[in-house]
Amino acid sequence: MQHSIKDSIKEFLQTHNLEEKIAEVHLQSCWEKLMGKTIAGHTTKIYIKNKKLHLRFDSPALKQELTYAKEKVINSINEEFESEVVTEIVIS
Repeated sequence: MQHSIKDSIKEFLQTHNLEEKIAEVHLQSCWEKLMGKTIAGHTTKIYIKNKKLHLRFDSPALKQELTYAKEKVINSINEEFESEVVTEIVIS
């Protein structure tokens, strides 16, 4: 059975549990584009674990604002990735 390079890479990433880490690095690099300069500038930590996006901010006001916009953020991220990368957001 012949695999395309894309399929082989995807299989390798799945086998070695690297898909989430790759998504995390990509999200960190496009965070400003997705959320804007202000939010990106106050974001101190971004990581993904078990499809949960963990965010930390240095601004209580932004924490509060993003608590109300979780669904919108999840949709924006999943749209960017064209797959369900994040299902939940944890803000600390």
